[in-house]
Amino acid sequence: MLDTQIIDGKQIARECREKIKELIQREGLKPKLAVIQVGDHPASNIYVENKKKAAQSVGIDVEVYRLDSLVTEKSVLDLIDELNNKESVNGILLQLPVPPHLNELRLTGHISPKKDVDGLHPENVGKLVVGLPAMVPCTPMGCLYLLKKTLGDLDGKSALMIGRSSLVGRPLAHLLQAQNCTVTLAHSHTKDLPDLCRRADILVCAVGKPGLVKGQDIKEGSTIIDVGINRLEDGKIVGDVLFLEALGRAAYITPVPGGVGPMTIAMLLWNVVRATDENILNGKQIIPFI
Repeated sequence: MLDTQIIDGKQIARECREKIKELIQREGLKPKLAVIQVGDHPASNIYVENKKKAAQSVGIDVEVYRLDSLVTEKSVLDLIDELNNKESVNGILLQLPVPPHLNELRLTGHISPKKDVDGLHPENVGKLVVGLPAMVPCTPMGCLYLLKKTLGDLDGKSALMIGRSSLVGRPLAHLLQAQNCTVTLAHSHTKDLPDLCRRADILVCAVGKPGLVKGQDIKEGSTIIDVGINRLEDGKIVGDVLFLEALGRAAYITPVPGGVGPMTIAMLLWNVVRATDENILNGKQIIPFI
């Protein structure tokens, strides 16, 4: 039985934030992030406040635009236009989800690609696919950061990505391919998923289904990045992988909570810095400090 090592996302994110803070101070940058929040959803309020605090702690100025839940799409587009043209604003973040009467794709696609710190603009998505410098979605970048920090060189490793969302699964699959991994992208229609899991050196799960991956399905010595966040009836937060069953089989695993979540915010801060400094944005370094 292996001595499974827990990947401490909180500590790694803390170290990353300190390096971002040092970079901002050393280069004399004055980054500013504009956050657009539509409605007064309690969860969104918490997420926006956490992002604001983290950004301010490293020296990023944050301005939050809170809009009524019944706001028209034209009003949101007009605000995005205003922020796109505002030289003092380096990054723009639309807090998701938005109310159903708003077209999420149209709104995120209206943000200037250079200010798109969520990496969701079609231009950034396309550049990621073909390997050009681009803004990369924060959660996939955080997952890659944890893998590189833990394993170093990923060349030749077999990676299984469970989940094909545009926010996590698809962009992370491209990031792993760029690291010369052999990537399988699995989803709800995939057959024999346990068999695929047992062959994977790296297993990333981002589905939102507790207990999807069981201990018996984990390759011995593999590395597991659990992106799933699920609240059980008793209020406990768990991932998609049965954590206790994974212990002793996986070599490394992220906990839920405290694994990928903190890295998502850290990578958002990195994207704001990249949007502020053209030299960083146009460089080859997608993830920082590794």
